[in-house]
Amino acid sequence: MKKVLLKNIENPNSADINEYKKAGGYRSLPKAFEYKPHDITDIVKKAGLRGRGGAGFPVAMKWSFACADPKFPKYLLCNADEGEPGTFKDRPILEKNPHLLIEGMIIAGYAIGAQYGYIYLRGEYPGAYHILNKAIAQAYENNLLGDDILGKGIKFHLAVHRGAGAYICGEETALIESLEGDKGQPRMRPPFPVNVGVFAKPTVVNNVETLSNIPLIIEIGGEEYSKIGSSDCPGPKLYCVSGHIEKPGVYELPMGTILRDIIYMHCGGIKDGKNLKAVIPGGVTTPVLPADKIDCPMDFVNMPKHGSMLGSGAVIVMDETVCLVKVCHRALKFLEHESCGKCTPCREGTGWLRSILERIENGAGVEGDIELLLSVSGNMLGKTFCPLGDGAASVVQNFIKHFRSEFEEHIKDGKCRFK
Repeated sequence: MKKVLLKNIENPNSADINEYKKAGGYRSLPKAFEYKPHDITDIVKKAGLRGRGGAGFPVAMKWSFACADPKFPKYLLCNADEGEPGTFKDRPILEKNPHLLIEGMIIAGYAIGAQYGYIYLRGEYPGAYHILNKAIAQAYENNLLGDDILGKGIKFHLAVHRGAGAYICGEETALIESLEGDKGQPRMRPPFPVNVGVFAKPTVVNNVETLSNIPLIIEIGGEEYSKIGSSDCPGPKLYCVSGHIEKPGVYELPMGTILRDIIYMHCGGIKDGKNLKAVIPGGVTTPVLPADKIDCPMDFVNMPKHGSMLGSGAVIVMDETVCLVKVCHRALKFLEHESCGKCTPCREGTGWLRSILERIENGAGVEGDIELLLSVSGNMLGKTFCPLGDGAASVVQNFIKHFRSEFEEHIKDGKCRFK
């Protein structure tokens, strides 16, 4: 398919506003201003756009909730804190196509009645921080941001807020806490951010990729957009592929592309001709899939039917040489470290899971450890403030579900045959 989100990124000057305009950028903005704000939301609804951050929530529905709240001012936040291991899909937009994001945010701000927007950027993206600030300055210079955009009397201001490296701040309420200057910890919901968000005002939080789809929707219309990719989850999708793959990278493909096709057609198959063993399809917290279960459409509706989730679309490919006990252990080390500690099941549970997995991997596992892992993870599911605890529990349960024999072998033999 023709690139839209990654359009023109091969151009070394693609982040410059003049190059963006030459490639057709900022044409959707004046067109959007011809509509009333609620008409924009209706167009996005007709397009069927779902959030690209992982949850897949209908974008127009989220916008309409914020619009229905009478409180002012309203805020628009862009979640650019992609800290999930294996996820790097937003980075090309942030560093190579920042004006696409800015244009999308201006239109979204107009649609929901927000006059202020923030890009909450991952702390480990220093290059993107400078590129975004330069792009925002160019937008102000060209009267595309400010108090009277394009002379239409429309106001929207935009700034970048840099995170400090906490994975938990990718969760929208923890992001808001951090933006306000507090400790990055998730809030109890309800109330939801669309009603009580940043500074206790109605707030829409959308992902980088989500907002970058908005100019395309305005350009071609909701009906045409809905014809791209899956009928349940239309539009282009960024899939970032890493691991034992011939051609790792970020691929813009129609939503619903088959996972097997992503690996073998678009990415050239498994590195060095080895056999595929397992795939994590949407970032480290999405359920792992064995090699014989990858004939699944990569979208929000179909992936759960095949025992996993789309998540962020971060595909991690593992060949036959990989120890999956070690992979599971590494995932839990990360999640234990990144747990904010607010709720007991996550704070204590991730530590228990990590320590048991560490024991098994080091050859000191004992009979009953697998049942203990399942028991601890079962007591975490559905009992935490945010999805981090659920994600940690799901990682363990699904690795055991599909690769239990590998765990049993480690415990029985007291060693790893892959070392």
